[in-house]
Amino acid sequence: MSLPIITADERLAEVRGVKAAVFGPSGVGKTTLLRTLRSSTTLFFDLEAGDLAIEGLAVDTIRPRTWRECRDFAVFIGGPNPALRKDQPYSEDHYQAICQKYGDPKVLEKYDTVFIDSITVAGRLCFQWCKGQPEAHSDKTGKPDVRGAYGLHGREMIAWLTHLQHTRAKNVIFVGILDEKFDDFNRKIFVPQIDGSKTGLELPGIVDEVLTLTSLPDDKGVPQRVFVCHTQNSWGYPAKDRSGRLDLLEPPHLGRLIEKIRQPLPIDARPLVTDAPRVPAPAATPQSDPTN
Repeated sequence: MSLPIITADERLAEVRGVKAAVFGPSGVGKTTLLRTLRSSTTLFFDLEAGDLAIEGLAVDTIRPRTWRECRDFAVFIGGPNPALRKDQPYSEDHYQAICQKYGDPKVLEKYDTVFIDSITVAGRLCFQWCKGQPEAHSDKTGKPDVRGAYGLHGREMIAWLTHLQHTRAKNVIFVGILDEKFDDFNRKIFVPQIDGSKTGLELPGIVDEVLTLTSLPDDKGVPQRVFVCHTQNSWGYPAKDRSGRLDLLEPPHLGRLIEKIRQPLPIDARPLVTDAPRVPAPAATPQSDPTN
C-alpha cells in the first residue's frame, strides 16, 4: 500500500462544492434566493416552514422537525466520518443505520446543491434537544444546568456544520437571520441569530463563504439588494470570501455566484504581498496657541 498522496492534477480535477452562509434581516428575501438556483438539482432543507416566498417553485424538499432528523439527514447527505467511534453521530454505524432507514443514498446524486433554511431554526432545534440531555442537568441536584446545555449545543452545532462542510461534491447553502445590536460602547454591530455564542463565532472558520444579503442605495440613491462579500467593508456586515473571486458587492443570485467562485483563477490573480509593512506615520501633536 502506497502513501495516499493526492497529486496536484487530481486535486485540481476534483469536483468541489461551495459551502456558504448567507445572513440577512427578516424580510430581505433570503428564502427567495432559492429561485436563483436550478430547481431540478437543488434539495430544499426546509426548517422554517416559511416557503410562501417560493410558492409555485418546483423543488424537492425535506422537512426535518427534530434535531435528530437534522443529524440523520446530514450523515445521509455527507456520508460517514471514519474518525469517529461507532457510538457517535456521523460515524459509520450511524450512516449504515440511516441507509437502512432511508434507502440507497444514490437517490441524492441528482442534487448538486442543498439549501438549508435556516441555520437559525436548526440552532433552536438543537438547543431544545440539548436541554433534555443528561449533560444539561446538574449531577448533584438533577436541576437544569443552562451552561451545560449551551456547551453541548455549541459542540453539536459545530459537529453538524463541519460534517456538511466536508460534503465535498455538493454546494451547501446555510441561510440565517442577521440581528442588529449595540455593543457596550453603543456601537452598532451585526451578529447572526443563532442560539449560544460558540456557533456564530466559529461558523466563519468552517464555511468557505460568508455573505450578507442586505439593501444598499445605488449611485442614484435607489435601494438595491446586494451580497456583501468582503470582510473589510464599511458597513460592518459579517462577510468572508475564501475563494478570492468575489467583488465587494455581488448581485443576489446564488447560481451565478457559485459559477463565479468555481471559475478558474489564474495563479498570479491573487499574488501574495511579501513586502515589509509600512510603519504608519505618527499622528500630529496639536500645537498650543502661544497667544492663549
